[in-house]
Order: sequence, then structure tokens, then C-alpha cells
Amino acid sequence: MPVSRSKRRSSVPPSDIPKSKPRGEGEKSVFGNREQSWLAFNRRVLDQARNPDNPLLERVKFLAIVSSNLDEFFEIRVAGLMQQADSESSGLSIDGLTPREQLRRVLKEVSTLVHDQYACWHKELVPALDRAGIQFRSGAQLTAAEKTWLQEYFQTQVLPVLTPLAVDQAHPFPLLANKTLNVLVSLDNPETPGQDKLMIILPVPRSLPRIVHIEPAAPGPRRHIFLSEIIKLCGGQLFPGYVVENANAFRVTRNSDLYIDEEEAENLLKKIEEELRNLRRGAAVRLEIEDGVDTEMLGVLCGHLGLESDYAIRLKGPLNLLRLMSLYEMIDRPDLKYPPYVPADPTTLTGHKTIFDLIRERDVLLHHPYESFAPVVEFVQQAARDPEVLAIKQTLYRTSGDSPVVRALIDASVAGKQVTALVELMARFDEANNIKWARELEEAGVHVVYGLVGHKTHCKCCLVVRREGTVLRRYLHLGTGNYNPKTARLYTDISLLTCRDHLAAEVAQLFNTLTGLGRTPEFKHLLVAPFNLHSRTQELINAEAANAAAGRPARIIAKMNKLVDPVTIENLYAASQAGVKIDLIVRATCCLLPGVKGLSENIRLRNIVGRFLEHARIFYFENAGQPLVYCGSADWMSRNFFRRVEALFPVEDPELRRRLIEDLLPIELRDNEDARELQPDGTYAPVPRAAGEEPFRAQKYFMAAAGLRAGSAGSVAPMAAVAVVPPPAA
Repeated sequence: MPVSRSKRRSSVPPSDIPKSKPRGEGEKSVFGNREQSWLAFNRRVLDQARNPDNPLLERVKFLAIVSSNLDEFFEIRVAGLMQQADSESSGLSIDGLTPREQLRRVLKEVSTLVHDQYACWHKELVPALDRAGIQFRSGAQLTAAEKTWLQEYFQTQVLPVLTPLAVDQAHPFPLLANKTLNVLVSLDNPETPGQDKLMIILPVPRSLPRIVHIEPAAPGPRRHIFLSEIIKLCGGQLFPGYVVENANAFRVTRNSDLYIDEEEAENLLKKIEEELRNLRRGAAVRLEIEDGVDTEMLGVLCGHLGLESDYAIRLKGPLNLLRLMSLYEMIDRPDLKYPPYVPADPTTLTGHKTIFDLIRERDVLLHHPYESFAPVVEFVQQAARDPEVLAIKQTLYRTSGDSPVVRALIDASVAGKQVTALVELMARFDEANNIKWARELEEAGVHVVYGLVGHKTHCKCCLVVRREGTVLRRYLHLGTGNYNPKTARLYTDISLLTCRDHLAAEVAQLFNTLTGLGRTPEFKHLLVAPFNLHSRTQELINAEAANAAAGRPARIIAKMNKLVDPVTIENLYAASQAGVKIDLIVRATCCLLPGVKGLSENIRLRNIVGRFLEHARIFYFENAGQPLVYCGSADWMSRNFFRRVEALFPVEDPELRRRLIEDLLPIELRDNEDARELQPDGTYAPVPRAAGEEPFRAQKYFMAAAGLRAGSAGSVAPMAAVAVVPPPAA
């Protein structure tokens, strides 16, 4: 059935969780719960914060990431469950739970996770920081001299930008923007004893630093204090004649999902801009507040926010550990951070006049961040400068604020080339940034389009059309990650540069489908959502099952971010039962239960949480001895299969395919340090080691191997002593 651009989808996106039948009493689901699986992943991040083998300030960063992840979890996932719980038509989760039951379980697990997070901060990281000469002070720990300094700091830097807001009959409850810091103050009037306490809210402007370096010029250990502590210590100056009974920092998390009715949105860009402004006052889904708050005041606050008390989380401070990210930047202590790592420059890119000369000679595979993202940027920049290049077509999902890729597209358009950019305006939390780029691109004459209505454009493709004599040749970059040089230093991804004509023809067809109208396209080599990706994935899995049943070689190794689609999971179960050995590397959410007797005994599932964020999607099928390897943008989720435009591309060059099969996937399956294995009960356990087996980190191996492969081991100086061991057989 063709996908029509004239048809619009509902403003409320369908749930990623399919409707299921309720389980009978005592019946166990063959699926894991999506929300609890995500929380198990976030606990893996917390494990890195608690791991003393990691540098101290890196542990602090991991702790901050836990908070950032929880923010997004409440803004999107919990918000969605709350809406489902309020809807009588909501279905059950993949594992047969009602929304209310999921919420009950989620809140219980979040409570435990947050308790452990703060225990890590207070009992592990704060003492370790103190031993390293980095101290954090509470108001009660300040010396007289420090109090004097902070009073002056408050008077000059904080007080002028604070505005106290009373909450009473004459003052309505203020609009508290999403995730902003506030202080709830309870005041007592000495002249009217026995009367109700007065409620004041102090919104703290985002412009103020959340961590303050006390007396920066003073000798001795670095001393820090959180801004909320300063306000609680000095804020009484705002209320002369009153007594401050209590002061507690708090923040509100709001529903941050965008619901755009594309049927009514004649100008999608303007509609999203309006909706982004509305997010500031989305429904409250969580209240975080410091422990010790007056119970009566807390009840009033929850009432104004429309929140049940179950969604009010009391914390033993400090509020919002995401603020600790700034500590990493504030402190210049290389001994407390990962050694600097410079991505290797592949030697394959040297000795050629242009990057197009190289790609004509052979396909190029890059493994980021171990190998530099610079060749990908150079690919677009050379295309912009090259007078023989006639056209550039590019997808943009997320990119950096100073994107050299976008600048190159603008330069190409100004130079008179035909430039088309598919900008995904609804890339979650990057909407405002993408709107900015869309406007700048349009002003430069770039054709900016937004793809298929109702489908996010998530594929990572760049097509360059170049005149070479009398021939027009098409060059491609296909990837698993975004066109963002900054995150390319932090995320593990795969890039392929090629000019294979059959692949270029299908990528051109994909762009034409996204920018124009027509029947549903057919793809023979690419796996493209929402067209053939889901069906071909099932065919590939089922073919392995048939091969195993017939005694032919059968094997599946799949690496992705999330695994949720029930049809795919059921086919993996069937393949396991047919005898297919299956190794899955799933970074985050997973609803498959491995190692269950009679169901998934041949499935092993692990994730890796380390220095870099695992982001590549790689899929290997043994195919009876004729291996097939695909890379691309899609996870195995319903949203990726049916509600996004995704592309998986085959790696056809034998040497590059061998590199993935023998040098990359087996190395990740060998990790016994950063990896954990998913258990049948949905928990993660350390990877068991054989007697005498040495600790092994895949990411550490890849850093060393990339430098040696590029002939530039000096760029990996901290890893110079690491031996590159030969990889095991696939």
C-alpha cells in the first residue's frame, strides 16, 4: 500500500507497546517489560558510577547521566503511561500489564534506583572527592570565613536576579517551567502566632551556576557548594520581618512529548515552534523535593501541580545530580579523567587527490569514534567545493550547533549546486536546533523537506552526484549515527563510503520517495522502513531457523540499541528452538528474555556500558555459509519498523565484511569488564570468566587497534602499552 503524503496521522502517536491478552493467574509472560528493562539499563549506568576502576570525575559524570536518563524517562515514558492509565481504551503492555500496574512497578523501581544513586553520591563519591582535594560543603559545614564570603556572593551575584513569588488568595500559583530549580520557603509571621504559614516560591534563573567554587583564590582543597544551599542559607534576607521555618529545593518534571496534528498543521515548522513553547507548561509527571519538607506544604504543592503523592520523590539532596556535569568542566584534573583519546586517521584516506578518487577505488568502512569522523565531514565539504559535483542530497536528524555539514550544504547551494536536505523537525529534544538549521538552509536556497508525513526521517544517508567525463556517478555515505562531529567522538557508530551503483540507485529512489509522491518503492538491496525492513528482517531470521533445521550453518549476531518488537522476538525464540545460536548485543531496552529453558536456550544477550555510548546497529546472518551483514539506523522496535524512515545497508566488500564478522562483533562478545549478560528474570549479571581468563574491555581494545591499523599508534599514546590480541573466530 503506498504511503501518501496527503494522508495525515493522528496527533497522538500510537503506543510502541502492542495490545496483549491479560495473563492468567500464575502464567508467566515470555516477554520482558519495556519500562523495567530501561530502568535495568539505567542501573547499569549507575554501576559505572560505583565502579572504582573508572576515573573519579568520570564516575561523577556517569552519576549525572543517571539523572539525565531519569528525566527523559519521566518526560516521555512515565508521561505516556499516565495518559494511558487515564484512558479507558488503553491496551496492555507486551508482557500483559495494565498501565496502572506498570506505573506501580516503575515507581517502586525508581525509588530503589534513586536511593542507590544518592547513596553512591554521599557514601562513595563525596568521600573519594574529598580525598582527592575536592570538597563539597553543606550550610552546616561552613566556617565563619566561608559564610562571610558566601553572604557577599549572594548579595552581589544571586539576590539581584531572584524574585520571590507568594502563593495565597492574592497571588495565583506560578507557572514553573519544566526541570527548573525552585526553592519552597515556609514563612512564619512572629506578630500573628498560630496562623497558617506563608508559602513562597523562589524560581532560580537558569543563568546562575548550580555549583559555586567557594573563595576561588583561597589556598587548600577546592571547596564547592550547591546554589540551593546558598539560597537556603542566605534567602531570609528577602523576607524582612518574617522567620524562615523551612526552605527546600524542588523541581517539577513535565510531559515533554510533542503531539502534532499534521492534518491541521499547514506549516509544520511553525506548529512545532508553538508546541515547543507549550512544553514549558505540560502536565506535571514528577516532583523532586529535598527531604525534610513540611508535610502540609508538600500537600499544597502537589495539589497545585495536580500530582498524586506517589509522584513526589523526596531526596536527601542535592537536587538534580545532572548539575554535576559542570564539575567535570570546572576542574582541570587529568589524573581524575579518562586519558585523552584522539581518533585515528585511517591511512586508507591518504595518497588520493580527492575522497572521490578513493571511493571509486574501494569501499571505505569507518568505526567511530575509534576512527575519525573527519572523512565523513570532508566528503560533504569536498562535494560542496568540487565544481564537478552537481547535486547533494542529505538527511539530518541530529547535528551539532556549529555543524560543518550544514555549513557545507549552505556553501554548496550558494555555489549553485542542487542541494536537498531532509530535516527531521521532530527529533526529540533537538526540535529547536533543527528548526534553526531548517531556516538557515532555506535562506541559502537549499530545498528543505520533512519527509513522509507521520514518519520521522531517521535514516543516515548522503548522496552526491558528480560529473566525470560523460558519466554521472553517484557517491554515498551511509551510516548508523547522526551527522554530528561532536557526538561522533562519544558514540560508537559505523560509516560506509561507497559508489556501488545498485546501492546508489536505491538511495536515490529513497530520496525521491521522501521528497516527492509515488507508489511504494521496491528495494532489493537496502532494507528500508516503513516498506520492507520488517518483512525482510523476519525472512532473514526465519531463514536461519530453516537452515538450522536442515543441518546447514546457522548463526545470528545482532547489535542494536533496543529490542522491543514482539514479532521479531517471537521469531528469534523460534530460531533458538530450531537450534540457531544467537548472540544479541542490546545497549538499553530489551523485551526478549534469553536463556529460558524450552524457549530461548540458544540466545545469549548482553549489553556494554563504557566510556563511549554504544550506538551502532550491525546485523549478521550466517546464511548457510554465505554471510550477510547489514548496518544502519534502525533498532528492532515497532516504531523503527513502521513509524520511521530507516535504512539498513549491506556491507558487500569481502574485506570489510570480514572486518565486521571477525574483528568487531567477536571482540564485543569477548568483553568481560564493561559487559553484562541479561538473565531470564530481566536482571543483568557480570559476564562469567573462565579460570585464568584475563579482564578484557572491547572499547579499550578498539582504541588501541584503530591506532595500530592506521599506523599512528602515537595518536593513542595512553594505550601504547595495550597489546592488540588476535580476535577469536566468529
